[in-house]
Amino acid sequence: MVKVEPLWIGDYSVVSIEIHLPKTNLLILQTEAGYVMCGALDVQLLREKLADRRVVAARAVGVKTMDELLNATVESCTQTAEEIGIYPGMPIRDAVVTMIEKAPTIVQ
Repeated sequence: MVKVEPLWIGDYSVVSIEIHLPKTNLLILQTEAGYVMCGALDVQLLREKLADRRVVAARAVGVKTMDELLNATVESCTQTAEEIGIYPGMPIRDAVVTMIEKAPTIVQ
């Protein structure tokens, strides 16, 4: 099952995507500039082999629901996410707001 719906974080609307697969759920919060995902996101791949794409992405681990993702902290993120102020340990809600507020400076 795939569930896509708007979700409000403060004054900002983001796209919430839940994909229910056997034995796992993929959870994504998408903004215009980037996204936050559950532990399935391969941040190392984005940091190393795909660094030239300058993807703005962050990951939270140990989350099984969208509510858990929203209340988690950043476990890891890409270099471009770091450049706009996202860092490990940051609350996911703050990371999403940072992506939205910094979007005009990074979206090409």
